[in-house]
Amino acid sequence: MSDDSRNADVGARYAVALFELADEAGAIPAVEADLNGLEALRVESADLNRVLTSPTFTSDQKAAGLTAVATAAGVSEVTLKFIGVLCRNNRASALPMVVAEFRRLAAERRGAVAAEVTTAMALTAAQKKGVAASLRTALGKDPEITTVVDPKILGGIKVRVGSRLFDASLKSQLDSLKFALKRA
Repeated sequence: MSDDSRNADVGARYAVALFELADEAGAIPAVEADLNGLEALRVESADLNRVLTSPTFTSDQKAAGLTAVATAAGVSEVTLKFIGVLCRNNRASALPMVVAEFRRLAAERRGAVAAEVTTAMALTAAQKKGVAASLRTALGKDPEITTVVDPKILGGIKVRVGSRLFDASLKSQLDSLKFALKRA
């Protein structure tokens, strides 16, 4: 089993536990906003990402770093306690998977569907609106879109909705062509 798959499983379990705690506290929107903010900080900061994923940092060091960032960001008490548990259990590297699964659970609660859209370049507002309309038609629910820019896909688009991946990226098309040429 790959590390990404293992982190996804662990992240899903932790997200469900956090979702239940947030639901009991009536704090689902606040925790979702906290997690979205922390994820944005993680994506923007190579140093924070390194602290979370590097095995050279102890769980106490990861907890101290992430708690300091979370406190500065003004997260709720539920989120702060959760971060402590995540780090003490040496699962800080699963934070992105926790965030993704929590978003999915929160969207499901609202009657919407969470979708992660990956493109090689940032989408314009019109393009994002078009993608949302297409997803609404295909899925029959309002999508809550999170965009990711990944230049490695070269062009096109990848859309992940739950466990389903719709891959119309140029990279995957070139890989398919390369595979077909090797078989011929």
